[in-house]
Amino acid sequence: MGLLRGGQDEGLRAVAPEEAVASVVGPLDREIRTRRALAEERRASIMSFLPVFQSSQYSQERESKFEVLEELEQVRTVIADLAVRARTEILTAQPGGPRGEDTLKEAEPRDRGVLDRGVRMRILYQHTARSSPATAAYIAHLSQLGAHIRTTDDHFSRLLVFDAETAIISLPRNPQGAVVVREPHLVAFIVETYERLWLAAERCAPATGVRSEVAGDIRQAIVRLLVEGMTDASIANRLGMSVRTCRRHIADVMEELGAQSRFQAGYLLTAAAGRTGEIPAWEESRP
Repeated sequence: MGLLRGGQDEGLRAVAPEEAVASVVGPLDREIRTRRALAEERRASIMSFLPVFQSSQYSQERESKFEVLEELEQVRTVIADLAVRARTEILTAQPGGPRGEDTLKEAEPRDRGVLDRGVRMRILYQHTARSSPATAAYIAHLSQLGAHIRTTDDHFSRLLVFDAETAIISLPRNPQGAVVVREPHLVAFIVETYERLWLAAERCAPATGVRSEVAGDIRQAIVRLLVEGMTDASIANRLGMSVRTCRRHIADVMEELGAQSRFQAGYLLTAAAGRTGEIPAWEESRP
């Protein structure tokens, strides 16, 4: 470590730590600075070809109205490219309840970069996304950066729309894939569909009581789907929650109804709806 100095004919003597740092760490610092300068030079040289590449890619994309992407990495690459080129607004619909921490970590720098450029961003989640601390924290973080976020109790398809010009929608039988849509009329239809979902959704706000209100909305949605005769698995999938969580909610509903079975609960709810013409409002009773 350079803290001792001397030869065979003379004894060892201690060296001041700052002197040892200069002799041992100094050459390493110089090498790091040299390599960092070289890396920046190489980066600048490579990135100088970006306008040519983007121009070529864009001209190719304009020729194709539809593009099927089978692999997740392909989808991520296209999304990253479109996000960088976005000028006005990005619409996002993410069903399925809570999002994975790895997914959020991958999306954060991209979303932050978009918002820092002044591009408007609207994001739609299902109510169940708010039950995840990681997703709730991400929603709060993006809201502070200027994103507009809402949630809804119903199911919808995963999609993104960039500048009302290019849409990315999920593949029905391949959750890792997507279809890139550039046909103007179809993109306009997708945007209109999104706007209807947006208007029916509830704004995310850190106000007191919002969490319990959303929990009540989720319970009400479960009650509605029970009356429709859907299975536990179907209800869970539609509302973006696990089957276990869904069954816990159903058990709570049965307990509050005094029902001994799921069938009896469905009958009681259907009978109540038949008397009043609507499904009874359901309040969240759990703390």
